Amino acid sequence: MLVDRNVLRRVSRGWRTRLDQRLRLLPYVALATSTLLVVLGRDEPDLIRQPLPASFAAAVVTAAWLLWFTTLHPQWETRRRTMAVYFVGFLALTATLVWTNPLYGFFAWTGYLNVLYLHGRWRLAGAASVGVWTAVSQVGGFTAFTDRDQWATLAVFIAINITIGTAMTYLSIVTNEHHTRRAEVVAQLEEANDKLAAALAENAGLHAQLLVQAREAGVLDERQRLAGEIHDVLAQGLTGIVTQLEAADQAEQRPVDRRRHLDTAKQLARDSLAEARRSVQALRPRPLDAATLPDALAEVVDGWSARHGVTARIITTGTAHPLLPEIEATLLRTAQEALANVARHAEAGRVALTLSYMEDLVTLDVRDDGAGFDPQAPREEAYEGGYGLRAMRERVQRIAGTLEIESEPGAGTAISACVPAIHLGAAA
Repeated sequence: MLVDRNVLRRVSRGWRTRLDQRLRLLPYVALATSTLLVVLGRDEPDLIRQPLPASFAAAVVTAAWLLWFTTLHPQWETRRRTMAVYFVGFLALTATLVWTNPLYGFFAWTGYLNVLYLHGRWRLAGAASVGVWTAVSQVGGFTAFTDRDQWATLAVFIAINITIGTAMTYLSIVTNEHHTRRAEVVAQLEEANDKLAAALAENAGLHAQLLVQAREAGVLDERQRLAGEIHDVLAQGLTGIVTQLEAADQAEQRPVDRRRHLDTAKQLARDSLAEARRSVQALRPRPLDAATLPDALAEVVDGWSARHGVTARIITTGTAHPLLPEIEATLLRTAQEALANVARHAEAGRVALTLSYMEDLVTLDVRDDGAGFDPQAPREEAYEGGYGLRAMRERVQRIAGTLEIESEPGAGTAISACVPAIHLGAAA
């Protein structure tokens, strides 16, 4: 069964409050009991005492002194000066009571209850003072000071009471300090637990927020991927089909060329359909299924050159090695888009592709000798505008790569994609 810590703390505080109240009543009970013993022992011949009125008067003054400080003075035990005045007065009244009658020694020992309210070394001095008057009452009162035969006995009793009183007081001080430190540690732990609970609650909220953001980022990334695939696959394929069909219309008088253009359009349609299905399923591009990246690029370059009648070649430098599928697919799509832009806009006579394998990077450079353009000039974000370049840049950036474009009107265009060379084996 689990119990709330706050309930336990309230119960503990209530119990301590009731104990303090009862301890504060104890001096009054001891004073009243001692006075009753004084009355009952008024005919005892062995007691050297003062008349009863003197004892009663001292008892009344002592009760008033206790009442004034412990009841009418708020927080008297926490104020050093007030507590010092009270304790000095308590010792003087205790001495007076013991002087009137040794039976007030039963009241004298209650001074130990007030010793702990003193500060520092004054606690031990206060315990020693209480021990002195307790010892005096035990040896028969103040007559021990005038009777030399009792000096030795008085000294022994004083030594015993001081030793026991100061030892118990020191033990109480150590125990109280230990409990205080323990309470502070517990309070610090509870505060740390509360902060930890608050931090966990905040982290749970942040975790939920991050999940939502990650989901949204995943959806956006998938949309961008599909947009790039549609542009790279469907748009390029449809453009090629339209180009071949237009060429077939213009070759009506040349049956052989017309048939060749129609067959090429059919093949482009089949390839585009297959690539579209693969793009939806997020699979590797078809040329990379059974070939390395250099071979797949060579196949793309040869097919593009044959369709468009433009001289194109590819050069591979460095040691070719398998890369992550995402990286190889990005480089292949970049090459396809760059070649598509050359076919649509450049009017080039030659195109050169360079695939370079380095230690940490792989670069793909596509250069043509076409019309070129001004990279700083605004381009329309349309099918025939700048979406191809933007799609290439976004695709390369998704795998922590960079895309640089250099071009001038009449001086051709150079596109350079630089991506991390993450080996397929290292990723696994």
